[in-house]
Amino acid sequence: MDSSDDIEDVSLFDADDDVSRRSKKSKIRHPVASFFHLFFRVSAIVVYLLCELLTSSFIACMVTIILLLSCDFWAVKNVTGRLMVGLRWWNQVDDDGRSHWVFEARKVSAQGGKTSSEAESRIFWLGLITCPMIWVIFAFSALFSFKVKWLAVVVMGVVLQGANLYGYIRCKVGSRKTLTSMATSYLGKQFLRQTMATEDQAAS
Repeated sequence: MDSSDDIEDVSLFDADDDVSRRSKKSKIRHPVASFFHLFFRVSAIVVYLLCELLTSSFIACMVTIILLLSCDFWAVKNVTGRLMVGLRWWNQVDDDGRSHWVFEARKVSAQGGKTSSEAESRIFWLGLITCPMIWVIFAFSALFSFKVKWLAVVVMGVVLQGANLYGYIRCKVGSRKTLTSMATSYLGKQFLRQTMATEDQAAS
């Protein structure tokens, strides 16, 4: 009887541990950083879409969008990336005057625990990837609709948010050689799958 009671107690404690682990993974530990990670970039997109309805001043719209993009670039590069996913990148100049780009990822602790939650990681990468794609769509739209005055603003959005996206991808996957090898490996696997599928169709 005693042994069976012990076994039941252990299973209940294990279940409680699983629940606590899941809650930690889904919990947003840095709500302010998560909010501002999306606020500036989403606000810039909203202002770009609605500016012609809200005001007739192109200068006011352009200045507002550029300020929002600049705040977003600074916040994502210096604050939200470090807090939400443990990544950062920057440029430093050595004693010889040469410029070096540094891409750094936070090391996992000895206990194997992660300092960032899965919810924050999803928010970070979703905002980081989606918004530059939207600005690229805006760029093609402005180009094909001959809105030349908006092209400079859109290009600014692509450059600033694309720079953060590239920097954090480098932090995540490592050096440029690693990134190239990953792309080559992916293309090789896709080619192999297509070849195998073609051979199976021919055999059947």
